[in-house]
Amino acid sequence: MKRPGPLLTLLAGLLLGAFMLSLNATTGTKSASSYREASPGVTAPPSPTPSSSTTPSASPSPSSPSPSKSAKTVPPHADYAGRTDDDSSAVAVSLRGGKAVAYFCDGHDKESWLKGDVKDDGTMKLTGRHGAELNGTLKDGRSIRGTVDLGGRRYAFTADKAVKPSGLYRATATVRGATLDGGWIVLPGGRQVGILDRDGRPSAAPRIDPETGAVTIDGERLTAQPVTP
Repeated sequence: MKRPGPLLTLLAGLLLGAFMLSLNATTGTKSASSYREASPGVTAPPSPTPSSSTTPSASPSPSSPSPSKSAKTVPPHADYAGRTDDDSSAVAVSLRGGKAVAYFCDGHDKESWLKGDVKDDGTMKLTGRHGAELNGTLKDGRSIRGTVDLGGRRYAFTADKAVKPSGLYRATATVRGATLDGGWIVLPGGRQVGILDRDGRPSAAPRIDPETGAVTIDGERLTAQPVTP
């Protein structure tokens, strides 16, 4: 039997080489570009956690402004007229800028002019000659309730807010050598109460025209003017 020739030996070598190449392709290591192995003992740094010290604190809420002081209540500019409780006399009060002037009159022979200040709460203490005194309180700007002390007597009164021509009037003049001083209270409804002082002798005053203040005294035409402080 003949022994294999050199051709068979060469063929066997080629087959062995092809087998080795195929085995290497199936068992080779992965390339470094596929993934990167972590080095032993090295850990990834922890994600930064916001520190409480860096957390912005809530800004303090602005403090509420302190309430401002309430504005003062200024007594109104107005006139008031009314009767005493016993209906014996009339009282008129005129208010302007925290000041007041008042007139008490019985229409015969008793009268008094008074003046003073009005407080922010509406109270007033007015004084006149011979110790006359008026104490009153303004009620919501609509009326004045009070008392007049005169000649040893006390007269309680209520004076309501007056609308022109109601109010307080006065006229002074010298006529035929006599000094005249007249005061008038025109009440709501048109009723008038007044006294004319002629050289210190009081008597009932003649009526005035409430629209113009005109009045005739001893043949002379005078004009009574509204009275304000």
